[in-house]
Amino acid sequence: MAHPQHLPALSDLYDTLLLDLDGTLMNGSQPIRGAAEGVAKARDKKLNIVFATNNASRSADQVIAHLETVGVSGYENEVITSVDVAMDLLRERFQPGDPVLIVGGPSLAQAVAKAGFTAVRSAQENPVAVVQGWSADVGWPQLAEGAYAINRGATFIATNVDRTLPTEYGMAPGNGSLVQALVHATGVTPLVAGKPQPALFTVAAQRCSATRPVAVGDRLDTDIEGGNRAGIDTILVLTGVSGIDDALRAEPLLRPSHLISDMLGLHEPYQGAVSAADGYRCGRVSARFAGEDIVISGVLDKDSLLQAGRAALALVATLNDAWNGRVLDETGKDIAFA
Repeated sequence: MAHPQHLPALSDLYDTLLLDLDGTLMNGSQPIRGAAEGVAKARDKKLNIVFATNNASRSADQVIAHLETVGVSGYENEVITSVDVAMDLLRERFQPGDPVLIVGGPSLAQAVAKAGFTAVRSAQENPVAVVQGWSADVGWPQLAEGAYAINRGATFIATNVDRTLPTEYGMAPGNGSLVQALVHATGVTPLVAGKPQPALFTVAAQRCSATRPVAVGDRLDTDIEGGNRAGIDTILVLTGVSGIDDALRAEPLLRPSHLISDMLGLHEPYQGAVSAADGYRCGRVSARFAGEDIVISGVLDKDSLLQAGRAALALVATLNDAWNGRVLDETGKDIAFA
């Protein structure tokens, strides 16, 4: 086995980073540890950077301006949002100038107009489609207009269906929670533009002619599932919504290829799990099945806990279904992944 310092970093294995924003690079207006430096190091290595976000409340220039407030540098042509994909869905189905009802903020209305459609706010204007994107201003009046239009036959498109949105205060309702109000009111399931559908990743990779792209994010049900659906490797960064225990218990489609603690983990020698006699080993620890449970052997401390998670994740990846046992140490005590 190679000495840890001689192992490649994950950033040496890929040419393009498809980066999530909320929970990965920032929480609302608060920076996330290692994020700005991690992105800067990727630029130093000449990697392609794409900021791929489900958030429909900001335009590309607003995304870059917000990233700058948390110390992350970027360029407008590096941004792709679920709104971009939603506009593709509109173009595939409707004619320029057709009215489209907006359930969302000003940037969503501007995107619809820029795409060649007429952005409207009332169902009385006979919209051909309803596009819903997150905005703090969305309330009953907008939702009601959306319901009227959908019930009259308008196509329902959601920019994303994220249940929650990380903020500096904690988890807030995301666009998916508001979308469910219209689903419940109309019985209509929307077309979804953003993650976990693969289009956001495939379009992003195509834009920069990526040959070895990887999706990096903090949510299993959006970033990781979307990357897996797109057929690319995925990295779960443990600074946001999903943790190691979530990854272990996820359905196969939601399991990440790699685990890192923060964005700086992209550039550190990566100790991956390797097959062992009765399971998988990662660094100083190993994981094996004992019935339905996983037993971790070796010295467990703050540094090796992440290695234990990687070994356990490699173990459950051999299963075709979700795993729901316990993680134990050699004495039978439960191990809690922070």
